Amino acid sequence: MLKSLPELRHAAEEFAKLGGDSTLKYFKKSFQLEFKEDDSPVTNADQTAEKLIREQINKQFPDHGIIGEEFGEENTDSEVVWVLDPIDGTQSFIHGVPFYTTLIGILIQDKPEIGVIYAPALEEIVSAAVGHGCTLNGKNAGVRECADLSKATFLTTEVTTFKEHGFSDPLSELLKRTRLHRTWGDAYGHMMVATGRADIMIDPILNIWDAAALLPIVTEAGGSYTDVHGKPSIKTGNAISTNSSLLPEILSLFDTKDD
Repeated sequence: MLKSLPELRHAAEEFAKLGGDSTLKYFKKSFQLEFKEDDSPVTNADQTAEKLIREQINKQFPDHGIIGEEFGEENTDSEVVWVLDPIDGTQSFIHGVPFYTTLIGILIQDKPEIGVIYAPALEEIVSAAVGHGCTLNGKNAGVRECADLSKATFLTTEVTTFKEHGFSDPLSELLKRTRLHRTWGDAYGHMMVATGRADIMIDPILNIWDAAALLPIVTEAGGSYTDVHGKPSIKTGNAISTNSSLLPEILSLFDTKDD
């Protein structure tokens, strides 16, 4: 029997805390570092956290599916599929920077309905369920009202990926037009937009485990989560989190994508 969205959201929060808190045993301490075939880093902290979350899902929701960054897919034909990124921002984690997060998204009939972003080193948890709002540590959270790019704070993970994916012109314009830019990136940047601490977060490249938690969180916070063509999707490989006032001007910059 399908649990209600609030019940699933609560479970996702608990599982994110369980997995995320396990990473603190390694953070700024000893951990094993390896590199995957795509040269992205992975640690035993990532693997331990995902295993813990998977165990709880399989125990409490044995008929649900799972997609995880570290251990792949299982039972993805299920009506409910959990999407896991045990450490989003592994580069931050391995360098002792606390802006890494544990992500859980829940798809119901392939639609992102629930999202959790947990920053264990900062003790911040943002969660949302479609139709039930967005909270930061249990209190209502929302995007900031900002209708002028010249007053906006723009975040991204790393600027080099804009050029690699043909977006150097939009990046140049955003750097010129916005008030402030910082690389408080990965999911933490999207969390900052959803909680009113920044106005724009753009990721030129994302996997489904990076994105699944973000769409429900940003939209339930009153914001807009789309790809660079304005489509609200977790599967198109890039993302913009912002408010509805700034979105049209931001999207117009991507109409002139580099050749």
